[in-house]
Amino acid sequence: MDKKDKNSKLIHISDILISALGKYRPAMDTKMTRIWDIWDGAVGKPIAMNAKPESFKDGILIVNVSSSAWIHQLKFLEKEMILTINRQLDDQLVKQLRFKIGKILS
Repeated sequence: MDKKDKNSKLIHISDILISALGKYRPAMDTKMTRIWDIWDGAVGKPIAMNAKPESFKDGILIVNVSSSAWIHQLKFLEKEMILTINRQLDDQLVKQLRFKIGKILS
């Protein structure tokens, strides 16, 4: 089997997570896995290059941020970001954002 054949069978990680977590997690948590799909579009490219969602629990989305300067800036945008994220998720899942310095994975 060559490399091209292997890639044709790839499945997006969010599809795997939704399937796996659906058996063990409440529907709200499973629905929240979509955040990784909509993040860049919801927050815009400059923010997405410097901040990525890490985890979600009880309405709080933990976001890894590249620097303390970005944390400071994002605190001013928090309410607008929550509104946009929830609008794109079609649900009021995110109640609060918590920012921390961490790895930004693409």
